[in-house]
Order: sequence, then structure tokens, then C-alpha cells
Amino acid sequence: MSKVLFTIQYEILPEKKDEYLKVVKELKNLLKAEGLESYNVYEVKAKTLSYQELYTFSSMEAYEAFDDLNDERINILIDKINSMSVDKSTKYNTLVQLADE
Repeated sequence: MSKVLFTIQYEILPEKKDEYLKVVKELKNLLKAEGLESYNVYEVKAKTLSYQELYTFSSMEAYEAFDDLNDERINILIDKINSMSVDKSTKYNTLVQLADE
């Protein structure tokens, strides 16, 4: 079974940094889903106020099921992050682990 990495990279508005850090901390505490192995947020070293979220799923099925997760508080926090980000700075990437042969 191949793991799936899902990343979201964006820049945060300078005046929203403190609020962003609080929202991410709460989101990390809430994100618990079957097949979600980890959720981490990284600051991009070469770019100030640029962050990358990294979701690690145990399988493609777990990744696809995550979209069906309907937790109101999590959705509110994700919307809040979107409102704090610089317009058109968000990039999504989905990586699927190559199968061992």
C-alpha cells in the first residue's frame, strides 16, 4: 500500500502571523482521522511568512476519505487560514509513494 503526502504551501499576511500560529496549533490538536499518520506545518526557510502543511496518509483510500471528513470546527479553522493567506499564493501538491518492486 502506497503512502500519500498532501502539501499546501502559502504565504500569510504579515499582520496575521500570531493569529495564524494559534489557528495551526488548534488545527493540529483536532486533526485525527483514520489513516492520517501525521500533520505538520513547516516554515519555508528561504521565504518569510511562507508555510507548508504536510499531511501524511497511510494509503490513497485514507487520503480520499479525508475529504469526506465533515468536522465543522476543522472546516472553520481551514477557512480562517485561507482568509489569512496572500491572494494567489496557495499551491497544492499530492505525492504518491512508488510501490516497492
